[in-house]
Amino acid sequence: MIERPEVVLRRHGIRARHSWGQNFLRSPEVLREIVEASAARPGIRVVEIGAGLGTLTGALLATGAEVWAVERDRDLCQVLRQEFVDQTRLQLFEADAVRFDYGTAAEGGARPVIVGNLPYQITGPLLFGLLAFHTQTGPWIVMVQKEVADRLCAEPGSRRYGGATVLLSHQRVISRVCEAPRQCFLPPPKVDSAVIRFDPLPQPRGEVGDVEAFRVLVRTAFQRRRKVLTNCLGALASADEVRHWCALAGIDPKVRPERLSCEQFAALQRARESSAGTT
Repeated sequence: MIERPEVVLRRHGIRARHSWGQNFLRSPEVLREIVEASAARPGIRVVEIGAGLGTLTGALLATGAEVWAVERDRDLCQVLRQEFVDQTRLQLFEADAVRFDYGTAAEGGARPVIVGNLPYQITGPLLFGLLAFHTQTGPWIVMVQKEVADRLCAEPGSRRYGGATVLLSHQRVISRVCEAPRQCFLPPPKVDSAVIRFDPLPQPRGEVGDVEAFRVLVRTAFQRRRKVLTNCLGALASADEVRHWCALAGIDPKVRPERLSCEQFAALQRARESSAGTT
């Protein structure tokens, strides 16, 4: 039984900050799904993004796990300090989750699990910020807007499939954990949410020499997703050059980017690097 967010808010005399996208989880079912997906247990370190009122924090601590809670709201940090005053397995960081150094949570080769309810307005920066710590972190179990979850879990050829799907799935297996309708939160947001997980791949889906150039290639392609490759990649090279890349990669230059798998994009980038004489 979790304590209702309105009770905690009233006890501490504060309100949710709408401008910061604060919506506090109040669904025991969704809470249980997140904790189970995290596989939190004694000996496991969990980094919680946006600890808020401590609802998920308390559930994670109840498993015996060590929790690093990252929260930027000073008032909520004070709530957390008071609610968990005697909890020795909790470390609280008053910090911006986008700029937090998640690598510091990795000790002795053990990768921390990342969990959290990501504010809608910074979901993209947060996920790509986490990607910078891919090799140092274990699974990520995060709450995002349902529309974003649908895009990130989309398959090639789907109208929802996009650049973020390609770039994140290059390093991670993306899957859905559960749905979280708007009624699961206080205050209820205007949209539904979903919990998804990102599991690290032992090897990327297709090797590339220049990761940043690969990201530029993918993002450029999806800026004109309804165009064929020779047109949508015109900002990077001439049509003849793009056709050459496609020939090397075994890809039809008349295909649209939404049809290409992550592995095919990686092959296209390798062909681009080979044509430029890079490694």
